[in-house]
Amino acid sequence: MSDILGQAIYKHYHKLSRQKLWINNRYGPREEMPLGTYFRTEDDMPDMEWLALNECRGKVLDIGAAAGCHSLILQERRMDVTAMDISPLAVDVMKEQGIKKAVLADIFSYNQGKFDTLLLLMNGIGLAGTIIKLKQLLLHLTTLLNPGGQILFDSSDIAYLYEGQLPQTGYYGEIWYQYEYGRQKTEWFQWLYVDEATMQAIATETGFKMDVLLEDEFGQYLTRLTLV
Repeated sequence: MSDILGQAIYKHYHKLSRQKLWINNRYGPREEMPLGTYFRTEDDMPDMEWLALNECRGKVLDIGAAAGCHSLILQERRMDVTAMDISPLAVDVMKEQGIKKAVLADIFSYNQGKFDTLLLLMNGIGLAGTIIKLKQLLLHLTTLLNPGGQILFDSSDIAYLYEGQLPQTGYYGEIWYQYEYGRQKTEWFQWLYVDEATMQAIATETGFKMDVLLEDEFGQYLTRLTLV
């Protein structure tokens, strides 16, 4: 996938463009992704993200950090945080904003050290794309955890999108998306939203204990995974 998200973040940060970032999907009209979302301060964040940041401890790996808004807050709190993204331009923006440890890497192959907290916010766990790959990702993440370490992430139940008619095949939270910015489009890719009950079953299957830290009336929840 070309670095279209990175371009959008980079140009927004440097005020080089006023173009909008769109997300196309296969269930309804395209939706705008406001680029300011990637540059929020602590005061702009919802309770779920605020709580997750407060629950971080020890050495932190912020996975899929984008422009690094969460890492910046943790760094300001004098925490040892590494911000990771697969987008070269996003990593450039993180460095320009003063993030001391910003690394370009793919989490599926990353093996540089162990951490006390693995953080995946804004449904970052969705980068797994499918239920099968989520299990593979969680098993890989076990190799990055220090003893007593934790994985913190949020996700949501998106059954409401289907108005009571869930698809007959596959898991309904495996969504197809495509970024569109200017005249460029990425290839279609899958992003995963996993409901709480399914996540609980997967956590158990992959050797984790799951604790839900916060949930709301919209099917969104924040969870902590720790190895059994």
